[in-house]
Amino acid sequence: MDFDLEDPLASFKEQQTCTISELFASESDHMPSPNSLSSTHFHVSFRCETISLILQVQLSCNLDPFVAYLAINYLHRFMSRQEIPQGKPWLLRLVGISCLSLASKMKNTTLPLTIMQKEGCNFDAQSIERMELVILGALNWRMRSITPFPFLHFFISLAEVKDQSLKQALKDRASEMIFNAHNDIKLLEYKPSTIAATALICASHELLPQQYSNIRASITACEYVDEETLSKCFDLMKEMVRMEGKELVIDSNTSFLSTETPVSVLERSTKRQRI
Repeated sequence: MDFDLEDPLASFKEQQTCTISELFASESDHMPSPNSLSSTHFHVSFRCETISLILQVQLSCNLDPFVAYLAINYLHRFMSRQEIPQGKPWLLRLVGISCLSLASKMKNTTLPLTIMQKEGCNFDAQSIERMELVILGALNWRMRSITPFPFLHFFISLAEVKDQSLKQALKDRASEMIFNAHNDIKLLEYKPSTIAATALICASHELLPQQYSNIRASITACEYVDEETLSKCFDLMKEMVRMEGKELVIDSNTSFLSTETPVSVLERSTKRQRI
């Protein structure tokens, strides 16, 4: 069965109230370990280069973006629980491809080996399978990751936006922010539910400024939301959006043809993290 990031638990639609409680109760088990977020230069570099590889393979193989998102989720969690030896430059490619392989299996997608080899990922199936087992062990075999996406549906229902086209626009913009937040190490310490709530509030601030206060109030009134934590996350996400907007303006002023890719976006995000 194809794993759906927007519906990680099989009974979600049948027992929504119960399952939402389960999602909030279980989400911390699908996050990186808190102590891992103060990383050395080596770990920051390893993480960013591995994500760059994952995104590049996603583009080359025309994979569903959710496959790459899930692979990056596995990478974050794996790196927070497993010591990464230095002096093995090939290791980041093996880890990246193995995370992608696991994510692809969860999404019932096949990774084309010929295309991966063109990206310099010349590993045999046995090597990838062995690394998959190492990753699975570090993740305690929790592969049905709880991400911000199922919480997004929940918070949109609280917002009570009547117009379906506006509701879809909010969801699309919030989803875009969630994808981008996955590459920002400062936002990794926040729970998936907090990222979802924050993304929706930021999207409403952009798209529905007249309804923004009501939408924010309806979300912060939720029993599962800590308003102080939400405010801190909101400030970080607004800064992320501001920097992206500033960079897009610079790009438009320097080139008639955009060469923007997920990899170049990530590289700029990496530079901000190192400053």
